[in-house]
Amino acid sequence: VVNASEKEEALFRSVPVTKAILTLALPTIISQVITILYNMADTFFIGQLGDPRQVAAATLAMPLFMLMTALSNLFGVGGASLISRQLGRGERAKASRTCAFCVWTGIAVALLYGVLVLVLRPVLLPMLGAGEDTGELTASYFFWTVGLGAVPTVLNPTLAHLVRAEGHARPASFGVALGGILNIILDPIFIYGLRLEITGAAIATLLSNTMALLYFFWFIRRQRAQSVITLSPKPYTLGQGIPAEVIGTGLPSFLISMMATVSNTVLNRIIAGYSNEAVAGMGIAKKVNLLAFAVTQGITQGTLPLLGYNFTAGNRKRMAEIIRVLFTLNLAVALVIALLLYTNASVITKLFINDSATVEYGSRFLHIIGCACPMTAVTFFALTVFQATGRKIQPILLSVLRKGTIDVSAMFLFHSLLGINGVAWATPTAEAISALTALILVIPYIRKLLR
Repeated sequence: VVNASEKEEALFRSVPVTKAILTLALPTIISQVITILYNMADTFFIGQLGDPRQVAAATLAMPLFMLMTALSNLFGVGGASLISRQLGRGERAKASRTCAFCVWTGIAVALLYGVLVLVLRPVLLPMLGAGEDTGELTASYFFWTVGLGAVPTVLNPTLAHLVRAEGHARPASFGVALGGILNIILDPIFIYGLRLEITGAAIATLLSNTMALLYFFWFIRRQRAQSVITLSPKPYTLGQGIPAEVIGTGLPSFLISMMATVSNTVLNRIIAGYSNEAVAGMGIAKKVNLLAFAVTQGITQGTLPLLGYNFTAGNRKRMAEIIRVLFTLNLAVALVIALLLYTNASVITKLFINDSATVEYGSRFLHIIGCACPMTAVTFFALTVFQATGRKIQPILLSVLRKGTIDVSAMFLFHSLLGINGVAWATPTAEAISALTALILVIPYIRKLLR
């Protein structure tokens, strides 16, 4: 097998497994965490205005933003899995065609999504739960972040996944982190300095994503002589089974984010019936909990190319060790994060806004939602094993179970029984069922795989 360089080839084939996982996963974790931090930065800096309406507006726009994450996962995770397996078989030309399909189809779909969001604004606002006092603020926020920002927001993580599939974990993570750092720098300038408030936060997000995209263009162009990752439309094809394989493999990751969008929309509509402070508190709790999500997802997504490469290379002994280390590391990290979130919920919430009612809601919700972290880690582990080896049915089932089905039903049931706290309890309930199902599916599959 010929990879982009001897270093990347050795990383996949012969570097000790724990070191290989950490080499690929640590930059991915850092980039994922910074991505969440810059999403949280909007909430943090808007929260310093002391206006729960504006925090609530950013929270209500969040589902539309999450749909762009779903699109980037569809082409990024699906493409990365297929490219790593093609490299394991030495199919470099086909890997370039796969990359071109992911890049240019991703651009087209992102453009279409941005246009639809702008056209459908009058319909989307009431669906998201925006009222008279939050409608205009919500519309302004997603005009810049989604309507105009769809292409850079979708393409950045897509390119990061594709670059990482070839073993370039650090450059991939740097590109994602660059956008986050720029957003954190630009937020206070636009929110306070230019006095644009929530609109300034949205413009800062658009500009930072655009700058990060330019970095990826520069890196890929610099590597083009020795890399299968390409921005050229020339290798683009709808043949050779590439679209079906990319979409089939990326669909579970797409569904995770898409169903999370459905879940968050329902949750926001229920919470909006209480107060803007309740919506703001839930928004803060959800974004803080995304940190645990980001770390476990970073570990698994970073390891996916390593597992996929060794699967097609037929190295079952190395696969067994990768699976063992991945499960242990992911679960241990998730347990530590869950403990930290539970013991520091009130302190963390106060960092975002100095409003007693919002802090009370946020810390209460974070206590409940945070306990789902270890269960999420188990589900992500199973998803990664299935996706890295090209399985499609099991990941789709797990993705649908996690969000948008069981948790939505539980929201209505628990809300009727327990009130506003019951809405939050729907998340750990759905995660527990998903994790149990994941173990039932993945344990016999791993045994079969390693035979």
